[in-house]
Amino acid sequence: MMKTTATKRVLGVLGVAGVVAGGMLAQGAPAQAAGRNGVCDSGEFCYYYNSGQAGSVSDFTGSLADYGTTQPSCYDFKGAGAGKGKCIKNQAASAWNRTSKTVRVYYNSNYGGKYLDIKAGAKVNLGALKNQNASHKIGVSTGGGSYTPKDDYPYKGATSGVDPWNFYKGQCTSFAAWTVNSRLGIKFSNSYKGQHWGNAINWDNAARAAGIPVSGTPKAGDIAVRNSGTYGHVAFVTKVNSNGTVEVDEYNFVHKDAYDHRTASVGSGTNSFDAFIHFK
Repeated sequence: MMKTTATKRVLGVLGVAGVVAGGMLAQGAPAQAAGRNGVCDSGEFCYYYNSGQAGSVSDFTGSLADYGTTQPSCYDFKGAGAGKGKCIKNQAASAWNRTSKTVRVYYNSNYGGKYLDIKAGAKVNLGALKNQNASHKIGVSTGGGSYTPKDDYPYKGATSGVDPWNFYKGQCTSFAAWTVNSRLGIKFSNSYKGQHWGNAINWDNAARAAGIPVSGTPKAGDIAVRNSGTYGHVAFVTKVNSNGTVEVDEYNFVHKDAYDHRTASVGSGTNSFDAFIHFK
């Protein structure tokens, strides 16, 4: 549970001279309370209210999944200058990563949605995430690997019939099933782990029921799911770009019953994907 601002002030005092059971003095305040002083010190990740690292500062020593939205319980800008006292959620315009690790800023709370990676030591304007910041994670892995885009589907040109995995040939689900088998080495079918996977729009629910992780944050090798439309859509993620977009291999989207490779965003739009199945 996130501490309120008032609670953090109390803990800051108790950290110096608080009495605990047995009459012992507590030594030192919690790291988060000690770090949040409105100054961007070495080892911290810092938001700024204005672009160009200007305005009030909000500094952090660790990751945070939910900033809160109202005072006194939200995490706020503490430094002098414009924005001081405002909640930082959806209010930051720039950042400075003074940690030794990559920091990922997310559009949604709980590390979800599109994101921006900020390398160690970098000063950046938040760009597409300006005033759209809801959580951040320190120390993410950006390697992630990638897969070479290719049309290796064994049923090219097919517009009817059922494939060996019990999906209709030429459809997005048939191609996705092929990639799980051929690229991930998983013996996947329409009855994998006792679930009926069916149309694309049902794949993330089937995955959850089968105990396979599903999230809003993609990585290479995932099956991307779009939950809009009558049947939904699935594709194979070949790469995740530094701006949070994904590159996918797919069938029956840009071209009917045929292959394409494209860049898509994370979200709920027609050309986006909102869930990612982590088979591996």
